[in-house]
Amino acid sequence: MADKIRADKATAVAELTEQFRVSQATVLTEYRGLTVAQLKQLRRSLGSTTTYAVAKNTLAKRAATDAGISGLDALFTGPTALAFVGGDVVEAAKGLRDFAKAHPFLVIKGGVFEGRPLSADDVRKLADLETREVLLAKLAGAMKANLSKAAGLFQAPLSKAARTVAALQDKLEQQQQTSESAAA
Repeated sequence: MADKIRADKATAVAELTEQFRVSQATVLTEYRGLTVAQLKQLRRSLGSTTTYAVAKNTLAKRAATDAGISGLDALFTGPTALAFVGGDVVEAAKGLRDFAKAHPFLVIKGGVFEGRPLSADDVRKLADLETREVLLAKLAGAMKANLSKAAGLFQAPLSKAARTVAALQDKLEQQQQTSESAAA
């Protein structure tokens, strides 16, 4: 019986380790006081790219260590649930922040992003960023504006040269008219 329990724990640690490795970010939360229905609602609100799992602290701590993540040991206290983010980290952080505002029993403890530990404040700062799509749209708009300016700069010498040639042509025509009228 003890071997089966150890095997189950080893399997759980291996699964959590893999989740830590493949996730772009992981956010640790305390869920004490939330109902099963509220946890279900939270999982749905996080979308399909974020997995929200309740885990034993000792197993989660061991899995984080096995995945090469350090600096989270102090966060593994109390009932802990992990949000493994596979998609947009900002979107997941916004989902957790918004759910925590509506349900004060959800407490964001901190997390890890790109191998670096995050405090709860860092997660909130991530949530305050604009989503990836919005940032990409702004970047595209800025690039388009800069390209339009560049095109204008490249066209400016040509249009200036064309205006200069037209002015010279007008001047020559006036001189010819003046010389013709003087000869007549």
